[in-house]
Amino acid sequence: MNDITPEQAGDALDAVDRVRRQVAEEVGLPRGYWWAMAAGWLLLGGLGGLASPWPAWIATLGFGMGHAVLASRLLGGRRRTDQLQISMAVAGRRVPLVVVGMLLGLVTVTILAALALDADGAEHAGLWAALLVAAVIGFGGPEILRVLRRWVRA
Repeated sequence: MNDITPEQAGDALDAVDRVRRQVAEEVGLPRGYWWAMAAGWLLLGGLGGLASPWPAWIATLGFGMGHAVLASRLLGGRRRTDQLQISMAVAGRRVPLVVVGMLLGLVTVTILAALALDADGAEHAGLWAALLVAAVIGFGGPEILRVLRRWVRA
């Protein structure tokens, strides 16, 4: 250790920082999470349009609680695999806020799409809006989260 030059030490620190950034880029939620959320979104859209308001509200609360439990275990990617568990300092403390913001944005898109479809006279506008957003969540959830994390530097 005594024979390390300042340049070698600087190169080693740069390599460590580069690997840390690569691991932080991998932080996210597994693909199955996004498909489960898409299925739940679609189920809620169908239930909201076909059932009475009480079961829809109860299902929405259940979905929210289930999402909170699941997301608390997976959010930030800290338990993404059994081989790798990273600290919150590497994962980023703003990741939960980004996910919540993303979900609120998706709820807004669902409501606006349902209102637009209903104004156009579509039957089951809520179900069609939920289908649209569920497809976005299932196919693009990880990519959307990655972009949002980059925008807010989370």
